[in-house]
Amino acid sequence: MESSSAEEPAPQRSLAEKLEYLFRTVREPGRREYSNEEVAAAIARDQDVSISASYIWYLRTGQRDNPTLKHLTALATFFGVPPAYFFDEQIRDEVEGELALVVALRDAGVRDVALRASGLSVESLDTISEVIKRVRTLEGLPPRDES
Repeated sequence: MESSSAEEPAPQRSLAEKLEYLFRTVREPGRREYSNEEVAAAIARDQDVSISASYIWYLRTGQRDNPTLKHLTALATFFGVPPAYFFDEQIRDEVEGELALVVALRDAGVRDVALRASGLSVESLDTISEVIKRVRTLEGLPPRDES
């Protein structure tokens, strides 16, 4: 088996998977995940775009997968991501990387670890990542998405 130094691109995700990622990830500190109803109401109030909570649910569950550009733009705006997040896998990867960092920095303990790790080599950071994976397993925590 040949090994390549180039990273393979992340597999393409469905619209439902991308929306679920945003719902799980984008939230105010200490707040639970937004509900479909909250998102629909905020979009109607702040963007004057009509979208129902049930339609958002259909999109999130993959029962609908061809929304209008207006609805995708409204959802992107609500979650603070560019509309291209839904169409361009490179943009999606960049946005999800940024969101992962924001989520990590919300946690003071993680922030402290990140500050201490600043300036370490890639090899050292990989080692720290492996240690964290092992500790999560020892504590019975599920593995984290590494997308």
